[in-house]
Amino acid sequence: MYSLLKIDWENAVRYNSHCEVIDEISNIFLYFLVHLAFKAKLSIGGIHMAERMVGKQAPRFEMEAVLANKEFGKVSLEENMKNDKWTVLFFYPMDFTFVCPTEITAMSDRYDEFEDLDAEVIGVSTDTIHTHLAWINTDRKENGLGQLKYPLAADTNHEVSREYGVLIEEEGVALRGLFIINPEGELQYQTVFHNNIGRDVDETLRVLQALQTGGLCPANWKPGQKTL
Repeated sequence: MYSLLKIDWENAVRYNSHCEVIDEISNIFLYFLVHLAFKAKLSIGGIHMAERMVGKQAPRFEMEAVLANKEFGKVSLEENMKNDKWTVLFFYPMDFTFVCPTEITAMSDRYDEFEDLDAEVIGVSTDTIHTHLAWINTDRKENGLGQLKYPLAADTNHEVSREYGVLIEEEGVALRGLFIINPEGELQYQTVFHNNIGRDVDETLRVLQALQTGGLCPANWKPGQKTL
């Protein structure tokens, strides 16, 4: 009788130990599921888990592009960092559309001001470099771009648009996202607009200069004003 009780007791202890191990494994598995969902920006229980980007290292990229001289080449964040440059990276949905050329040409017309601030401007869509070039070679009067002073990059595999959180997956085009990255590769500013709305170049320049002060800039701060 004693031996039977002893066996039952040992079995109970062994059973409880197994339950604890299973519980621990379940907790670890759940943690990794949540972590993966967070990284992949999946929805769990109806809550969208988006990862913060500002204040972190910007996703690195290298893309084929049409350069300012109309030649094909490449642009990369690493190259800008190596040259101690700020990066103004902006996405737009598609070539040969209507709002996009107003933004792209407005940025080009003010490019010298970005250059004076040690900033490189890069425009990006999911179109090919050949489509970019055709659009650049189209006169502005015909809804083209004409000569640009900065490169247009081709994110044809959608990788960069996805990394920066602006890709409309079902359409294969990007939202109007704009990102300012400092020479150390830290993403310091981001905006994402609906594709019906064009962006303000004055505001982009204002924010770039505000970031470069390294100080505390109050609401409605303008370049030349004191920081806090």
